Amino acid sequence: MYLRTQTRKIKIGNITVGGSSKIIVQSMTKTDTRDIPSTIKQINKLEKLGCEIIRVSVPDIISVRNLKKIKKNISIPLVADIHFDYRIALEAIQQQVDKIRINPGNIKNENHLRTIVEACKSAKIPIRIGLNSGSLPQKNLPYNEIPEYMVKTAIKFIKMFESWNFFDTVISMKSTDVMSTVLSYEMLAKKVDYPLHLGITEAGPYPEGTIKSSVGLGILLYKGIGDTIRVSLTSSPEQEVIVAYQILNSLNLRNVSYEIISCPTCSRCKFNLIEIVQKLQKELQKYFSNKKIKKTIKIAVMGCVVNGPGEASHSDIGIAGGKNTGLLFIKGKPIKKVLPKNWIKEIMLYIKSMTEKY
Repeated sequence: MYLRTQTRKIKIGNITVGGSSKIIVQSMTKTDTRDIPSTIKQINKLEKLGCEIIRVSVPDIISVRNLKKIKKNISIPLVADIHFDYRIALEAIQQQVDKIRINPGNIKNENHLRTIVEACKSAKIPIRIGLNSGSLPQKNLPYNEIPEYMVKTAIKFIKMFESWNFFDTVISMKSTDVMSTVLSYEMLAKKVDYPLHLGITEAGPYPEGTIKSSVGLGILLYKGIGDTIRVSLTSSPEQEVIVAYQILNSLNLRNVSYEIISCPTCSRCKFNLIEIVQKLQKELQKYFSNKKIKKTIKIAVMGCVVNGPGEASHSDIGIAGGKNTGLLFIKGKPIKKVLPKNWIKEIMLYIKSMTEKY
């Protein structure tokens, strides 16, 4: 049974993370932060898909001085990703970002860290301590030693921050190795009550990165661990947000606009179901790109009468295939027979009528 690990609540802009708050979906821009229009455009596009917190990289002073302008043109909390130079973190705070992320692996000077913490405390801005397996203070650790080391490092910085009376902290401990990541978070969740941001770092392209992220995050979320997530893909940030919601939806933790239930097909299927589902998917993506609904619409597209009627009757809209035809179900009730060439048209017709009610 799913039982959420209770963590303290922390405000990031107008979003609350931790406690019993919903699990928040994050992403990161892939534009050059020096390019203000492109960055704003990408963030606004991500927000329409459901991204709730956005992080931007600020590798230089030009980038960081753009943050206030970017923030004024978006509606979701803005996080500045800081590495190496503590002065960029201080400027990001002056730019009124909603959170900063620092990496203990490359900001090592304790006085510099304390300066950042004091500035965040004064501005009431939270900090994410973001540990990554590729940039740990101790280099070239084998994967089996990473979890214990990451937890030890996280605790060190948590205690340091607490000694400076700073408690608005979020922690992440991401590895490229799924089980190292899982073990790290499991260990830390038993030791602290700070909100945890989940992710498999440098997970790779589609489909490999999607699979690694789904397995790793799925294990942790099922165990009740995690308050925010980011799927890291060598792909568009839009794909990251879509996959994040699909992971959460598969565990009944967040709703997506729609869910397609379809069979893998076999010799019992007498028409090209794969092609129909692919075309339907494109129509759904296009239709829902600018729509937000509170309830997931379940759509079953099944190729034969073995599992077809059962899956179709358990869905909001379903079609169970037969020989050159299909039986349309709406809310569990059989309505009429529909030729395969008209399946998409009929499904979209009922989806449009349903979404007007939600």
